[in-house]
Amino acid sequence: TARAIIPCPPSPRRELRSRVAYLRKVHGRVIRIGREALRMLLARRGVTFQRTKTWKESTDPDRDAKLDRIEHVLEHFADRTFAFDEFGPLGIRPTAGSCWAEQGRPDRLPATYHRTHGITYFHGCYSVGDDTLWGVNRRRKGTANTLAALKSIRAARPDGAPIYIILDNLSAHTGDKIRRWAKKNKVELCFTPTNASWANPIEAHFGPLRQFTLANSHHPNHTVQTRELHRYLRWRNTNARHRDVLAAQRRERARVRSEKGIRWGGRPPAAAA
Repeated sequence: TARAIIPCPPSPRRELRSRVAYLRKVHGRVIRIGREALRMLLARRGVTFQRTKTWKESTDPDRDAKLDRIEHVLEHFADRTFAFDEFGPLGIRPTAGSCWAEQGRPDRLPATYHRTHGITYFHGCYSVGDDTLWGVNRRRKGTANTLAALKSIRAARPDGAPIYIILDNLSAHTGDKIRRWAKKNKVELCFTPTNASWANPIEAHFGPLRQFTLANSHHPNHTVQTRELHRYLRWRNTNARHRDVLAAQRRERARVRSEKGIRWGGRPPAAAA
């Protein structure tokens, strides 16, 4: 049967030839079958040669409660909901991409051996209601830099009404100083579950940021890289519904979730209801 063929001993690619040889000596029996007959047998049983995959399943004991809270906030308070996360590390190095070039003469990027510029992190803030993205580059992550970003989000709604900020549970986001500030300024922090950062709406917008700022680039230093990043942000906020931006968002959303047709929570709509 097809199930008896699956546990074949390790081989370079576990191809049909190795499975045929395995069947000739399995359990002391001689099973003679051609490769084409074996391929057809496997196909009838729904067994195909595929790439292996991996994923991280959230082990957070409060996973469902956190995802339900994020869904509720996005559904009922979208105009007062924001998202925050760091994007990086951003180094100074040639980054491959694609561009228009003469046929047979592709654009070339040099190799790098010594990277002496260090790294930065883009501390990104996203307004769900306004579909606006902004942020600032910092040399490192930390409570102070996180708090500065959250204060810029609070300043985006100076009316004093409560706001909601979705962010992951990195230690730089969960300190007592940040929690005290949030409570004092009517800010509710909605943390994503462990290993479920895909539930953060800002994640989908880092894909276009990478594609339009870093792909096919060779920035000489962080000053130029940051200038190009903010130039994209200005263009993006003016053209938020541009089809190239939307397409890049869809690709990034599918990449970080590896699930299509499920918007928030990682569960089918029927199960989520």
